[in-house]
Amino acid sequence: MEMERVEEEAEEYGWREVMLPRLIPVAHRPELEREPAGERRRGRDILVAMDHGPNSLHAFHWALANLCRLPDTIHLLLAVSSVHNEVVYEKSQELMEKLASVALQTIMVKTVARIVEGDPGKAICREADRLKPVAVVMGTRGRGIFQSVLQGSVSQYCLHNCKSAPIIIVPGKGLSHNKTYERSE
Repeated sequence: MEMERVEEEAEEYGWREVMLPRLIPVAHRPELEREPAGERRRGRDILVAMDHGPNSLHAFHWALANLCRLPDTIHLLLAVSSVHNEVVYEKSQELMEKLASVALQTIMVKTVARIVEGDPGKAICREADRLKPVAVVMGTRGRGIFQSVLQGSVSQYCLHNCKSAPIIIVPGKGLSHNKTYERSE
């Protein structure tokens, strides 16, 4: 029994590379003590899907703390409705620059940022196909199971459709972490 091949048309999409400011001068990295000289470990590409919400920021910090190491490159990705809307682009660029600075100051990893146009789930899967990262890290929106089932979610879409890399979905910080208790008198 022979299966029929179905080929999908590749969608064209708009994107703009974010030119991050050079934060430190280019210098040769010192050899790590645990690795023999000349046998430097090749850095990995890690894709972190961002939006302007607190849960994606939490996922970014999780990736820095638990996944990244010195020779790695973090690829920040933000999907927007239009890359030609200058207000949206500028706000997104500010976020990317801030995150690149945090990544450099925290664990000294290289950061590349890209703002893409279109549906976030499809954009993340396309970038994963292009980059072939070791992992795609993203946060959740924090909606309940019924809301996610009814409305769908980007993380669910990527989990089922991204075949190029493992998807790591970092749960958002629960409300219990952010509560402030006031004493009533």
